[in-house]
Amino acid sequence: MTPGRGTTPRGAATEEQASQYVRGMFGRVAGRYDLLNHLLSFQVDRYWRSRTVSAVRHITTRPGARVMDLCCGTGDLLLALERGAHPEALVLGGDFCHPMLVEAGRKSVRTGAHTPLLECDALSLPLPDRSLDLITVAFGFRNFANYRKGLRELSRVLKPGGMLAILEFSTPPNPVFRGLYNYYSTTVLPAVGGILSGDRDAYTYLPDSVRKFPVAEILAAELEGVGFTRVRFKRMTFGIVTLHTGLAG
Repeated sequence: MTPGRGTTPRGAATEEQASQYVRGMFGRVAGRYDLLNHLLSFQVDRYWRSRTVSAVRHITTRPGARVMDLCCGTGDLLLALERGAHPEALVLGGDFCHPMLVEAGRKSVRTGAHTPLLECDALSLPLPDRSLDLITVAFGFRNFANYRKGLRELSRVLKPGGMLAILEFSTPPNPVFRGLYNYYSTTVLPAVGGILSGDRDAYTYLPDSVRKFPVAEILAAELEGVGFTRVRFKRMTFGIVTLHTGLAG
């Protein structure tokens, strides 16, 4: 992973421009985001999140655990983490896109959770050093304007031995399935996503960002390079999605 590399939306020449593009794009689709996630993944996104919840349960069930779901979006993973957490644990959500947080807040109120939400940038978190036991990032890490800076920031706010779990789309290793997935993501997804969301550009950027994102082995090496230990990754659904985990040094 090249130092300073991050998401590269079309027309964005700087990290600030990339960040502004991503924030605006998610803001435009926030109201239809859940519907499209479930529809375009054929509901398999629910399974991916449940696997993530299971992988971090040994932390969320601790009394007094401090947990943050970063890039929480509309709150699906956030609320799933909270449902299974110890009553004395603190689970909060963070995102830099205000309309997404509005949707997450509405969902939290409907479920009676009233989860704390923080509007924040993942590259500069308003949290003290070594303050969290767990950070999860589901389908948001590849949108960081700078991947390495983001990993260092996440490491900063994790306690020594604290866990990072990144659930992210990835490139399927099987060439046949990769070809089928590429066809779906470049043809079907933009067409259907564009019609239902009213923003074809957003659903062109999203699969494009997956194709540009480092493969699982490279992201694992980058985690180790910034000091994470016991780095592991698990591919799911033929490698469409990968869950990376590691412990802060």
